[in-house]
Amino acid sequence: MDGRDWKKFLMPYEQAVEELKVKFKTLRGELKSREEYSPIEFVTGRVKKTSSILEKAKRLNVPMDQLETGIEDIAGIRIMCQFVEDIERLAELIREREDMTLLYEKDYIRNKKPSGYRSYHMIVEYPVQTALGMKRVLAEVQIRTLAMNFWATIEHSLNYKYRESLPEDVIKRLSKAAEAAYILDQEMSSIRDDIMASQQLFEDKSNIVTRVLNGIQELYFYHRVREAAQFQLRFNEHWESDDVWYLKELSNEIEEAIVRAKKGNSSN
Repeated sequence: MDGRDWKKFLMPYEQAVEELKVKFKTLRGELKSREEYSPIEFVTGRVKKTSSILEKAKRLNVPMDQLETGIEDIAGIRIMCQFVEDIERLAELIREREDMTLLYEKDYIRNKKPSGYRSYHMIVEYPVQTALGMKRVLAEVQIRTLAMNFWATIEHSLNYKYRESLPEDVIKRLSKAAEAAYILDQEMSSIRDDIMASQQLFEDKSNIVTRVLNGIQELYFYHRVREAAQFQLRFNEHWESDDVWYLKELSNEIEEAIVRAKKGNSSN
């Protein structure tokens, strides 16, 4: 092992991971507000440990002075999606971004690994601003479904336990589990529209409830106590029902009452 300062070496990668996590989480929020649906379920990230970098460099015969270009996943981002269809949608969004450069892609969904591993990998070059100036670092973005991630997490743990030499019976069972996860994804895709409609209905109701309660609170602020109390009573009677239409009407009435309250307040 060379005498490099590993803490300093990894700092740009740590910065890249933190910035990329924020950017993809921001993208999730923006997509939900613009399209009412986001292919991103959640985002995680990590920087490889020094021991893992050294082990991979040895396995791939990467010289110590070529780690920055020879090991592409020192910085790693993992993005989970609900459906297989979401993966291509997200990959296209990443291809269009101007704040990172896509180098190449590896499709382990159409071309699964012999172990059964499925995921979509994108190697990007990402610029970070350091105290010494701008530095471009490589990062691997893995995109997978929740089922794929569950399987991959188990496989990773087993490989660690058996030091990459899995017993034959474990390999067979993992292979069966991989196919089961794949079938689950296919089944979820077949009822994707129903699932999304249900999720949207839940989110619509949640947003309306928030608007109603905030509106009632605002009426109290304008000292419209009687109106606020009446609206609160009507809300209490209906909020457990699935009558979203009624809650929308109630929200509209509250907004009109707030407008009247503001006008009355300004004329006093």
